[in-house]
Amino acid sequence: MPSPAQPRPLPGVRHERPARFVPRFHWELLVCGTSGHLLVGLDARRLRPEDAVLAEDRDGVRWHRCLRCDSWLPVAEHGVGGVGGVPRTREFPPDRDDIELPLRGRPLRDRIILRLIAVDRALHFLVLAAISGAILLFSANRADLKHTVYRVVTDLQGGVASDAHAKSGLFHDVDRLFSLQSSRLHLFAVVALVYALVEGVEAVGLWYARRWAEYLTLIVTASLLPVEVYELAHHLTVFKAGAFVLNVAVVVYLLLAKRLFGLRGGVAAEHALREADVGWAALEASAPKRS
Repeated sequence: MPSPAQPRPLPGVRHERPARFVPRFHWELLVCGTSGHLLVGLDARRLRPEDAVLAEDRDGVRWHRCLRCDSWLPVAEHGVGGVGGVPRTREFPPDRDDIELPLRGRPLRDRIILRLIAVDRALHFLVLAAISGAILLFSANRADLKHTVYRVVTDLQGGVASDAHAKSGLFHDVDRLFSLQSSRLHLFAVVALVYALVEGVEAVGLWYARRWAEYLTLIVTASLLPVEVYELAHHLTVFKAGAFVLNVAVVVYLLLAKRLFGLRGGVAAEHALREADVGWAALEASAPKRS
């Protein structure tokens, strides 16, 4: 037993020397900081030996372990001391089969990144759906809009619709737009709507971490990269360059980190890594040693 002069460290607190150049990023702390710690058995009056991975009594204080980030927090009964009070109405904490373990480590990182990609795809869905609707509205009301739009463009170009303006510039682009056939406008609207639906399906699938959605996102994103390269070669803008870099990062991440098409061991290797970070075996391995 440790002597009073050398108190034993709090359970579960692991002292890690920070990296000198690239510090380790803890995804668990990010999630716990936004949604709160995951503590189990707060309402238990007593602890069993097998509950040591969840909680520990020490010097009259009950310490509970966050099953996500490994932090240990003091929780007192009836609000006396600690960080809060919870009435203890049951005899023991729930059995392990009744506890849903949270994601930790690499699986948690992947879930967060996939949901960020899902948000990006959801924004694409909204923009493309709005474009499709705008095209259909323009096609249905083209005759009413033509006079107003031409007048605005003429005012913007100095009040004179010269032959030079009619052959180039904004006036020329607007004239081409109003000259398009309705059937072609409807085709553009349908293409935008189909692409929007694909992006929406990607967003939903990625949000729930479905494997098929990862494949769909990879195929769709990679198929558009040549088009983006062509656009960059002909008209480079910061927005286009940023979108291209983001899409390349998504493709590389899905191929390597998610091990699609059997790369780096495929789905079997991913499941093995998941077992190493998530599950009771992983929690037992990172639990504090009992003296």
